[in-house]
Amino acid sequence: MVRNILGMIAGGYSIEKILDCYPELSRESVNGALEYAAKVIDEDQVIAS
Repeated sequence: MVRNILGMIAGGYSIEKILDCYPELSRESVNGALEYAAKVIDEDQVIAS
């Protein structure tokens, strides 16, 4: 689901539109998915070659 939410955000969807598409989600769950993705990305290390 995190991937779906990120893809929708990247495609220009607002949180309101995501909630319209997935009525089973709450605003908190969408924000949680975004926070999770930010944390995962922040933990990745980029090694220059």
